[in-house]
Amino acid sequence: MAQFSLSPLSCPCAPPPLPLRRPFFLSPHRAAATDAVCTSTSSSVSNYAPKVVVTRERGKNAKLIAALVKHEINCLELPLIEHTRGPDLDRLPSVLGDNAFDWVVITSPEAGSVFLEAWRASGMPHVKIGVVGAGTVSIFKEALQSSNQSLDIAFVPSRATGKVFATELPKIGNKCTVLYPASAKASNEIEEGLSNRGFEVTRMNTYTTVPVQHVDQMVLKLALAAPVVTVASPSSIRAWKNLLSDSEWNNSVACIGETTATMARSLGFANVYHPKQPGIEGWVESILEALGSYDELLR
Repeated sequence: MAQFSLSPLSCPCAPPPLPLRRPFFLSPHRAAATDAVCTSTSSSVSNYAPKVVVTRERGKNAKLIAALVKHEINCLELPLIEHTRGPDLDRLPSVLGDNAFDWVVITSPEAGSVFLEAWRASGMPHVKIGVVGAGTVSIFKEALQSSNQSLDIAFVPSRATGKVFATELPKIGNKCTVLYPASAKASNEIEEGLSNRGFEVTRMNTYTTVPVQHVDQMVLKLALAAPVVTVASPSSIRAWKNLLSDSEWNNSVACIGETTATMARSLGFANVYHPKQPGIEGWVESILEALGSYDELLR
């Protein structure tokens, strides 16, 4: 399947850099996969109006975009959030080095990336990890190959939700200690659920998320016209809601999972889709379902 890239800051014919990047597209409707076409005019961009908006941080949307291009779906990249340091980040390596926890709980790819950096800095001690979500598991694949078995992915819940995780995590003995490095904005669902079962939970807020500070208005206009916006976290859907302000927007939101979908509905979005099973394939199926419903309305 051919790919088409529109990114005016990525080629030599582009104008001087702007404070914000222009939209990034992948379109299947070009003859050669390696063709790069650069343009700085909104009229040229409008010829390739996107159907799906991808909203993770720039550089983290490639897998989803590639999966959608296989279905001949044009994408627009519009990052909605940024990750920043959390108040407990600096202490994490020493906590890992000084304590032997029965479990380390990782619930998102970003939490996994932050944890792995601290784990390496602490000398790569043996840890037994419980993970929520296929995307989070994938973060550990490379580390597992070089960990000499000191990194043990030992538990994945039957459903990728915090509530199910807290219910199903195996308890080791009467006193079972858990380290939970998380986003400062993550709910208390996991730590409360585990504490109610008798686990001793140490939560550390190692990172947090903030909305992007500036959004190019041309990009936003294109995003508002797209049938489907994808979101991968509650923070992302909150950021999208804030961008809408008082605008009337009734298109679809395709969420990575149930937790994000619940947040989307609580914010008043009516057309919300999410996969029953976690992973990129399920997410793509939800996006296709949302696009199908949109096409039905146009008939």
